[in-house]
Amino acid sequence: MIDDLDRRLIALLRADSRMPAASLAQALKVSRGTVQNRIDRLMSRGVIQGFTIRTKPEMEANRVRAIMCIEIEGERAGAVVKALRGFPEVDKVHSTNGRWDLVAELDVETLAQFSEALDRIREIEGIASTETSILLATQKA
Repeated sequence: MIDDLDRRLIALLRADSRMPAASLAQALKVSRGTVQNRIDRLMSRGVIQGFTIRTKPEMEANRVRAIMCIEIEGERAGAVVKALRGFPEVDKVHSTNGRWDLVAELDVETLAQFSEALDRIREIEGIASTETSILLATQKA
């Protein structure tokens, strides 16, 4: 279980994953050792799965990102999700409770790669239908 200190530590790391342990300790009003132990424990338990970078939106301006809504035939969701995991173009897969059974986030470098990925994904056994929308712009919430 994570406590309030863990939640505050995770929030600070989400804002800046490169923040030094000493700065985290100062912000949380605990020792540097406590911060490092907490990070190590959260990582070993799988709460923190890694650290990443965020780039400026203009660095990603030429990438093609899309949302693919997927309807599954019968009870084949598990097999379809497993197949989607094999596609490097598929960034994330979400299960939903609406008209669509799954929503996949796609991320590719070119429209040609996008078209090819769509064709290959639509061939997965168990997919009844899809609807795909290219993401044109993203605004911060």
